[in-house]
Amino acid sequence: MLALISLLAQLTGDGEAGLSAIGAGLGYGLAAIGPGVGIGIVVGNAITAMARQPESAGVARTTMFLGIAFTEALALIGFVVFILLLP
Repeated sequence: MLALISLLAQLTGDGEAGLSAIGAGLGYGLAAIGPGVGIGIVVGNAITAMARQPESAGVARTTMFLGIAFTEALALIGFVVFILLLP
């Protein structure tokens, strides 16, 4: 893996810029893992709540969408931070 990164840095001509772009891409990929897992947990628990008490499905659905929105905001913040790190 490191050999591939080194080769990509040499191909770009400017090794530092190439490595910072690769680092920003890897950083955002790692930042997207947490919100992805969080959204899965939120949706899974909402489906379980709706299956156990169908009469409260509306409240569970609304709460689920709020949880998804707040969790997705973390991914967007990570995206913006790593875009700003690029030169």
